[in-house]
Amino acid sequence: MIFSNGFNPLKPIRKASMSQVGFIGAGLMGIPMMQALLDAGHQVYGWNRTLDKLASLTEHPRFVTCTHLDQVAASCDTILICIADTQAVKDVIYAPKGLAKDLKSGHLLIDLSSIDPQSTRELSAYVQTRGATWVDAPVSGGVQGAQQKRLAIMCGGDAQDVARAQTYLQSFARQITHMGAVGCGQITKICNQMLVCTNALVIAEMMSLAQSCHVEVDKIPQALAGGFADSLPLQILAPQMAQEVFEPAKWHVRTLLKDLDNAVDLATHEQSAAPITGLAAQLMRLHAGNGFADTDPATLIQLYKQL
Repeated sequence: MIFSNGFNPLKPIRKASMSQVGFIGAGLMGIPMMQALLDAGHQVYGWNRTLDKLASLTEHPRFVTCTHLDQVAASCDTILICIADTQAVKDVIYAPKGLAKDLKSGHLLIDLSSIDPQSTRELSAYVQTRGATWVDAPVSGGVQGAQQKRLAIMCGGDAQDVARAQTYLQSFARQITHMGAVGCGQITKICNQMLVCTNALVIAEMMSLAQSCHVEVDKIPQALAGGFADSLPLQILAPQMAQEVFEPAKWHVRTLLKDLDNAVDLATHEQSAAPITGLAAQLMRLHAGNGFADTDPATLIQLYKQL
């Protein structure tokens, strides 16, 4: 485990076997993260809008299925959230049956979702009126990183709260970095996604060109491994593109589009030029609009074939 930025816990970590933690969201990332928490010895109180997505965990002796959010808040003083987008997080907090009405002093909310920084600050300020605290802790590494417990996590929040969050985050992370105040984790994730999304698009562009030139494209990841062009997206996406194997989806085009839109919005707000990110957002929107929103980003090669 590496803690960047000189980050050290401010107090001893409680033994995992003594802890109870809530987890909201059973998507592609949520399930392996909950499994990692269970593997670490935590008792997990899980909730998802569609309960049948929790089926793979229900037989575990330390997993508790919660049918309502108030059960999560009543059982756990620390609650992790990993859901689709800004509006989904707001719904979990603000909705009539959301978490807000049951929050109290001592509750810590750790948001693993990738959402917009300003909404993160507003959510944090709101839960503080209930006595609770907030850490934004978006993750990078995809489903494979979650399954291998090797996610990179970028945190925003008070140092004491980030130290407390680390008790749980270390269950599925290889690196945890405290980036600053609330919202700084989300800004760092936006920077991460600017690199990931533009990389995915240029990998598709490159693979399409190589195919049209009759290169043995299945060898490209091996040929470029270890060089300056190498990257995790290259090693994950290029083989799928070469073999045209797009299922099961390990992540989604719509997620990358959401992240690119967040990046463009942030750049606009800060009056910072982001022309490559803006073009990437439009290309991703074109691909999503062609019926690929819920597919794996490896399908981006189809965009170039259509063009």
